[in-house]
Amino acid sequence: MTRLAAFQRLVSQYADIADFLVVYIEEAHPSDGWVSSDAPYQIRKHRCLEDRLRAAQLMLSEVPGSNVVVDNMDNSSNAAYGAYFERLYIVRDERVVYQGGRGPEGYRISELRNWLEQYRKDLVNSHV
Repeated sequence: MTRLAAFQRLVSQYADIADFLVVYIEEAHPSDGWVSSDAPYQIRKHRCLEDRLRAAQLMLSEVPGSNVVVDNMDNSSNAAYGAYFERLYIVRDERVVYQGGRGPEGYRISELRNWLEQYRKDLVNSHV
């Protein structure tokens, strides 16, 4: 299962207890830069916000059930969260309660699933 498919599955399994947000940042492997041979899309380096918004539209179709937003051209979200180029976070009550490793090596859907599963159990136990 691809990472994207695993994320899509996670979104559908935990939509009852979590809202999912994808922040589209600068393109990791632009077609006019460091090209990846397995890239599903050919996206040029973003030269303006409109370029980034167009590219983010592709993500929107790939992650149904999630909201997709884009980082600004200064890449401030990318820098603040150390996302270079994919990373998983859980934010609860305006605090980061889970920070996954930097992707692609540190991108572990299983860790995120474990956290969400424990959270679901805690919610059930608090209502008993």
